[in-house]
Amino acid sequence: MANLAAAVIVPLGFLFFMSGLVINLFQAMFFVLVRPLSKSTYRRINRVLAELLWLELVWIVDWWAGVKIQLYTDPETFEMMGKEHALVISNHRSDIDWLVGWVLAQRSGCLGSTLAVMKKSSKLLPVIGWSMWFSEYLFLERNWAKDESTLKSGLQRLRDYPLPFWLALFVEGTRFTQAKLLAAQEYAASVGLPIPRNVLIPRTKGFVTAVSHMRSFVPAIYDVTVAIPKSSPAPTMLRLFKGQSSVVHVHLKRHLMKDLPETDDSVAQWCKDVFVEKDKLLDRHIEEQSFGDQLLRDIRRPVKSLVVVVSWACLLCFGAVKFLQWSALFSTRKGIVLSLVAMAVVTALMQILIRFSQSERSTPAKVAPGRPKRDGDPSESVQKQN
Repeated sequence: MANLAAAVIVPLGFLFFMSGLVINLFQAMFFVLVRPLSKSTYRRINRVLAELLWLELVWIVDWWAGVKIQLYTDPETFEMMGKEHALVISNHRSDIDWLVGWVLAQRSGCLGSTLAVMKKSSKLLPVIGWSMWFSEYLFLERNWAKDESTLKSGLQRLRDYPLPFWLALFVEGTRFTQAKLLAAQEYAASVGLPIPRNVLIPRTKGFVTAVSHMRSFVPAIYDVTVAIPKSSPAPTMLRLFKGQSSVVHVHLKRHLMKDLPETDDSVAQWCKDVFVEKDKLLDRHIEEQSFGDQLLRDIRRPVKSLVVVVSWACLLCFGAVKFLQWSALFSTRKGIVLSLVAMAVVTALMQILIRFSQSERSTPAKVAPGRPKRDGDPSESVQKQN
């Protein structure tokens, strides 16, 4: 990593991980002391704590890097955002799609109660993964034999969630890359499916399970399409930490859960049809560089994330000064070595976070040859990614 990048990433990493450890400590404390007595009270407290942590990443998007997120949606959907439970499905176009979702959730007032279906290894990430675990994110192994019961029980637990939440589900199962697109195109051609151009073939088992278990208490599905205009570089975590801006276009369409078909096979087909339409929508975006069929909504950056980051920075700086005065850390060789080790650990943790988000490091999709099953879901025969 370049010296300049390190000079930026280390202070940001120190701020995020130190404040995050404090938040994790409070989350653990309330999990042990409050949750056994009142799960609803715990969830309300944890919502505030999680938001304090996620706001730091929202600040990086909004204020540090100045990423411009442009939302295209209709007036009714814009009005309902943050006021209802919603299952969110999206294409997985960039390395920071999850952060884009957090920004929209923050604007809608439900950042602390935004959840997602994640791969199991995510919960091992220091600070961010631990906070996701306390916040009841759903972690899967990408092995349906093991994941089915985990997903069903996790969805069932959300039935009594006391505040509006969004549950994000990336039904493509992995981040978009050209290698994965080629594999998906070969597979689609071999089984007679529409050939995708801008999306991957959705894996519908998780979506069908989510709909069947959430239909009674989640009123809406938010169909999100993320696109990067040609004039903008693709956003990545490394670009964000370096303070480099990008532009992200987001199209959001609201579907009523009650309008979805009743049978599992029909729900699976509905999901596939949505992604066929999403592919066409992205074709039009490539031509027009805009989602022109919907109004562009004003989601200007709020001051809240800036206040949170400045407050954390002041608290940590004050604490660091007092600690250095008390310990005289830099006055001994041992203290200097410990400080260098701490900087190396923070740098390593930030690199782990950056590498974890990079789509190029996820396993390419593999084509499963053979004929589609008559009664099954052909898209499910595409092998799971790591």
